[in-house]
Amino acid sequence: MSEVQWNREGGGLSRLLLRRLLISLCGIALAAAPAAGQSIVLDAMKTELGRSMELLGEEETPPYFLSYEITERRGVSVAASFGALSGTDESHERLLDIDLRVGDYSLDNTRPIRDSFSPFSFFPMGRMQMPVDDDPAAIRSILWSETDKQYKRALEQLTQVQTNVQVKVEAEDQSDDFSREEASRGVDEPRPVEYDRAEWEDRVRRYSAPFAEHGEFLQASASLAAGTDTRWFVNSEGSEIQTSETRYRLFVSAMTKADDGMELPLYKSYSSFTLDGLPDDETVERDVLKMIEILLALREAPLVEPYTGPAILSGEASGVFFHEILGHRLEGHRLKEADDSQTFRDQLNQRVLPENFSVHFDPTIRTYGPSDLSGSYRYDNQGVAAQRVTVIDKGILKSFLMSRSPIEGFPNSNGHGRNQPGNKPVARQSNLIVEVENPLTGDELRERFVESIQAADKPFGLRIEEIQGGFTFTGRTMPNSFNVTPLLVYRVYPDGREELVRGVDLIGTPLTTFSRVVAADDRIGVFNGLCGAESGMVPVSAAAPSVLVSQIEVQKKEKSQDRPPLLPAPVGDI
Repeated sequence: MSEVQWNREGGGLSRLLLRRLLISLCGIALAAAPAAGQSIVLDAMKTELGRSMELLGEEETPPYFLSYEITERRGVSVAASFGALSGTDESHERLLDIDLRVGDYSLDNTRPIRDSFSPFSFFPMGRMQMPVDDDPAAIRSILWSETDKQYKRALEQLTQVQTNVQVKVEAEDQSDDFSREEASRGVDEPRPVEYDRAEWEDRVRRYSAPFAEHGEFLQASASLAAGTDTRWFVNSEGSEIQTSETRYRLFVSAMTKADDGMELPLYKSYSSFTLDGLPDDETVERDVLKMIEILLALREAPLVEPYTGPAILSGEASGVFFHEILGHRLEGHRLKEADDSQTFRDQLNQRVLPENFSVHFDPTIRTYGPSDLSGSYRYDNQGVAAQRVTVIDKGILKSFLMSRSPIEGFPNSNGHGRNQPGNKPVARQSNLIVEVENPLTGDELRERFVESIQAADKPFGLRIEEIQGGFTFTGRTMPNSFNVTPLLVYRVYPDGREELVRGVDLIGTPLTTFSRVVAADDRIGVFNGLCGAESGMVPVSAAAPSVLVSQIEVQKKEKSQDRPPLLPAPVGDI
């Protein structure tokens, strides 16, 4: 089948578009080389975007907005298990994201279809691979082809949107579909990944080796992952951006199993923008021995029955707690979706935390204390400059995290439109910072905790030291709740004694839980990780003090029904 036949049978190219194809090929062949020091990728993107907007502007329904983003990822990794190298890897790829809109800022093809499943929602459009060579002709050819596909799809979307608007009740939020923003311009030099492969192969072997001295561990590994993300972004409003960021992550993990089948994992993660920012051997090896000690103790630790009562969450655990329970409900696009519970939509300018608590999201800062923050960036994935956003000021809800999808009272982005390549950007968290005026000391917070246990006439309270992660429901079709999974929990008795326990899942509903946050100390913990939501996985951070909650609820953790290994481990046989 010839190309012309394929296009015709697929409802494809008009004579005008065939003419434009010839213009495209000629344009690529005659394109001048970029000036010295200018980004070849950015130049090719800019040229093709301008050509696409000019030619598609002649169509009956022209695009009013177009953006290209190419993300290059160069990565290396080394991993070892029980003292032996288990894998090494090097990767290099470039991925393309296109945002093409028809209609206008008030109503366009991206508006969600209400009360109907739509393939044009925030589901991934697929990974669009780009050449890793700086070849302008190849880059522009793929941009041309994908723009044509996106334009045809956008026309179908707009028809569906217009029909849906006519047959459905009036939307609660009458905001525009897209915000008007100033053009951004900024160029970073690409940053290389720098590491000695042989050295790190040796180090991860040594970090994972002590677990092999015990027969109780089913899994144990250490790994280093290093990567540079370089992003090129252009849009029809005049933005031209090139950013480059390198991240290094050392990760140690192990898992054992209790006699009743419960799996007991524990992790230690270290993140930095530089290799020198990772801890030295002595620190990691000390942490590994501590992990072994805790995991062996967890195997013998008692189970916690379902419980409600006072609890302390340590700084790192507190950060995950705020991220899951508060942060996702402050992401602006959720307050516009008809099927979202919109937890805080009507809470603006009302108290949601004690008056000495403030919460900020600030992607512009790279460190907090001695820790690098993974949720840092200069520009979001919609080309808007990163901004500090105070969402809660002295306990009062003041703002939301905004992408370029406006909501009532918030017509503009504040630089939080984020996505993993292949997904559509939505409002996402960055660096969550919890600050408390006149905090208690650690001893004072613990003393108040014990007093709370006694006042509530509870046999014990819980101190949650580490949290693996969690999930939260924000929609209306399921209970609006959260489930956070602690890794390390201690039972604290009224006399101050502590006992390590296991099998705890922290559950609850957001408004009730936050109404019971009563105090915090001055010890800040930092959590760095990846957060998954509608727009994929994005790096985030949370810095928070330890907090006292007057009442939490926990349930029994899910456990495997498989028994521990019957065959003893070959420790000492070799």
